[in-house]
Amino acid sequence: MATSISKAQGKASKKVSNAPTVSSEERYRMIAEAAYYRSEHRRSQGGDTVSDWLTAEAEIDKRLLAKRQ
Repeated sequence: MATSISKAQGKASKKVSNAPTVSSEERYRMIAEAAYYRSEHRRSQGGDTVSDWLTAEAEIDKRLLAKRQ
């Protein structure tokens, strides 16, 4: 049983290790760009830049996580 668990863990780690990784600087730039476009989209409606950033951050993290799986 322990052997089958270690084989499964090995396959899972290979899947993640082959996935492209993004540096923290690149992630930051991606979030900043997404937040900028959100702000531009609602420019005439007012709004909150912090909310734009947090929404963009969640969206980018979700995309990056999906790429890793």
